[in-house]
Amino acid sequence: MAALGNPETLTRKIKLWDINAHITCRLCEGYLIDATTVTECLHTFCRSCLVKYLEENNTCPTCRIVIHQSHPLQYIGHDRTMQDIVYKLVPGLQEAEIKKQRDFYQKLGMEVPGDIKGELCSMKHLDPQRNGEVKTEDTDKKETAEEKPEEDNDYHRSDEQVSICLECNSSKLRDLKRKWIRCSAQATVLHLKKFIAKKLNLTSFNELDILCNEEILGKDHTLKFVVVTRWRFKVILSYIREWGKISLLTF
Repeated sequence: MAALGNPETLTRKIKLWDINAHITCRLCEGYLIDATTVTECLHTFCRSCLVKYLEENNTCPTCRIVIHQSHPLQYIGHDRTMQDIVYKLVPGLQEAEIKKQRDFYQKLGMEVPGDIKGELCSMKHLDPQRNGEVKTEDTDKKETAEEKPEEDNDYHRSDEQVSICLECNSSKLRDLKRKWIRCSAQATVLHLKKFIAKKLNLTSFNELDILCNEEILGKDHTLKFVVVTRWRFKVILSYIREWGKISLLTF
């Protein structure tokens, strides 16, 4: 009987340099910040770089495909999945960027937006080895205490909001007591699955699939991304369980 190999020998190490081309912005040649994807071709850039570029152009900087003849800015969307990947791969990038934004607002004497405060505070509760850093327990407690005064209970109320109506179209699933909800545009499909499963007392949110125009959406898609990429004026979503279906409308 063959012996199993050492797991360490089965792990392949890849240098950051080898994947830089996939996590950098073609316009500024730096790591992606506020990653934004062109919906027509799925090429990704820094949001500020892409918005500035599209002020005078209507084509993708990479493939030159026409995004839209007159309103290209309406056909780009925040790519949270890509941004999370970049932050996880590049040590210290997220913390440096959030602090830079915070310092910018403080220098101008303006109140730091709630979402920036929330991101800075949430980083303190992540895995200590995230971003290539190793922190001792004492150091982690000290930094958490230092950031505590900046914590608030904004709960993403300062984000762009979307109104959603959940309607049941299946005999296998009961109607929700309250069909209309309002939530952050940055909420993901996974958040919706968990919310629906909890309200319907389902054993697992994995029993659900959320669809748009009969296409299953990825769990990491934000509602903003769905609005921009799947429907121009309103989004019609549905979630299914054992061929049951519930429609979801967002405006």
